[in-house]
Amino acid sequence: MDIRPIRFDHPDAVKLSDQVQQEYAERYGEGDLTALDPADFAPPRGLFLIAYDERDRPVASGGWRSQDRNDEGFSDGDAELKRMFVVREARGQGLARRILAALEENAREAGRARMVLETGIKQPEAITLYASSGYAPVPKFGFYREYEDSRCMGKPLPQDG
Repeated sequence: MDIRPIRFDHPDAVKLSDQVQQEYAERYGEGDLTALDPADFAPPRGLFLIAYDERDRPVASGGWRSQDRNDEGFSDGDAELKRMFVVREARGQGLARRILAALEENAREAGRARMVLETGIKQPEAITLYASSGYAPVPKFGFYREYEDSRCMGKPLPQDG
């Protein structure tokens, strides 16, 4: 498996984003309506990664974008996790965990203090992944902060040294 940084508007990223949106629609009745700008994921204020299989097919993705204190409930130094997704046929291989670890390390190197994410109760496998990776509930933030099914989690990104 090869994990590469890719522009958020790259055709492979768009393809996986469309697939995750379809999965959200199946689970929640609609896709994620959070506004995303491809520039948000451009280093050094963000990063988007795609995992490619041995046949060079895009099979998993994830990204982070910088956030600071605002009226949506973010805090200074936040890195917001977005578009974590693994295609069905590639699940169970640890790809999401590998991408998550790479994103955390990159956000830490960029000086971000905390990784935060918003998920929902209809994604129990995501909640399990994040909890087992050291994430804990945090006050709600973001587009879905008023939704009952929304769950927000965070993890400190301590700086080395």
